[in-house]
Amino acid sequence: MLMPKRVKYRKQQRGKMAGKSKGATEVHFGDWGLKAVEPKWITSRQIEACRVALVRTLKRSGKIWIRIFPDKPVTKRAQDSRMGKGKGNVELWVAVVKSGRILFEVGGVSDDVAKEALKYAAAKLPIETKIVPKHLVGGE
Repeated sequence: MLMPKRVKYRKQQRGKMAGKSKGATEVHFGDWGLKAVEPKWITSRQIEACRVALVRTLKRSGKIWIRIFPDKPVTKRAQDSRMGKGKGNVELWVAVVKSGRILFEVGGVSDDVAKEALKYAAAKLPIETKIVPKHLVGGE
């Protein structure tokens, strides 16, 4: 399961997800990418499920880039606990994904195989996504 090795602070506030992604909005490394259309928290388990789906579909050919990392801790209180008594323990790690963010990239395989792999990965995510090609420089 993905999670940071160390963090400066153990617990974080929830924050906002309004607006578009500030960076990582274009395919840089591979030939095809999976782009988020809506904002959502993506858990480390969901990222791992996508990675496994991509690896199995590509059958050890091509290369995969994971462009998100779950660096935000999410806390939960115990089931029957009363109000007060502080914040709960860290239960899971999430990546904050805003709309327009590239989540995964695939390269080194044919276009059909890349699209198929990204389609399987998109099925593992709780958000709407779209498959986008690498933008060619010079308007080609």
